[in-house]
Amino acid sequence: MMKYYLFVLAGACSFGLLSTFVKKAYESGFHVGEVVGSQNLFGVLMIWTMVFVAAKSKRDGSPQAVKNKVTPRQALSLMAVGTTSGLTGIFYYAALQYISASFAIILLFQFTWIGILLEAITERKRPGKDKIFSLCILFVGIIMASGYLQGGQEAPSWIGIGLGLLSALTYALFIMFSGKVSSTLAPITRSAIMQSGSLILVMLLYPPHFLFNGSLHEELLPWALLLAFFGVVIPPLFFAIGVPRIGGGIATIMGAAELPTAVIMSFVVLHETVNALQWVGVMVTMFGIALPEIMKLWRRKQQLGMN
Repeated sequence: MMKYYLFVLAGACSFGLLSTFVKKAYESGFHVGEVVGSQNLFGVLMIWTMVFVAAKSKRDGSPQAVKNKVTPRQALSLMAVGTTSGLTGIFYYAALQYISASFAIILLFQFTWIGILLEAITERKRPGKDKIFSLCILFVGIIMASGYLQGGQEAPSWIGIGLGLLSALTYALFIMFSGKVSSTLAPITRSAIMQSGSLILVMLLYPPHFLFNGSLHEELLPWALLLAFFGVVIPPLFFAIGVPRIGGGIATIMGAAELPTAVIMSFVVLHETVNALQWVGVMVTMFGIALPEIMKLWRRKQQLGMN
């Protein structure tokens, strides 16, 4: 059972590596279109290769093979959902041009309260007290983790903050829709089709000039492969293996490991300043993310104890 927890933890941590890789790619002189475009291209190639290898290992007439056949309507729906993933990458990577990696990841993690708000609007259901309390904690955490309370910091880039919050919005939309579309298909197949939709959107917004202008032969290729592997391939694959075994609630809590991973990487590799108050803010934010699930588990134990 422990290995499934490790799969989810590794998937979350791999997401946390991305902001550092993007920052290093920018230092090498590449722009957001080249970075997000090359990541999506190589990620889609990798994940479709895995799909075809898995398909070859199954007999064509097996029940599983029949189950995994995709209709055109399912494919279009999944690709449409995938565009929100593409927008998340575009907004998040663009934000990294204006703000630190440690602050950008905090902004991305606001998808938690945005998701609660979207759920309340679409389902016309008022959030429970535990969720409202969690939102308050999240707001306190982001203010502390921003690093601007102690002074001595440059004025925040409102463009960077806006882009970071847009990445949180599109990520919340991705989570909301991805769990509802073609859920009977194999996870890796769903992921491959969604990432294909993301790739098409990115290529329309940022034509792939990097394929022809020599960027890949310079320093872009290593960053593209790292971002593709740790951003497109590993997380969905590891989550697909681990989440069904440990449950969505625990997976949500463990998924918060992305946050400290990104901050630690920005501190160690990028040498960004992260003071004590910011570390406390990171921990507060993680607690705010985990609180609703902790409350669910506590109530479940209480009910079991009463029976």
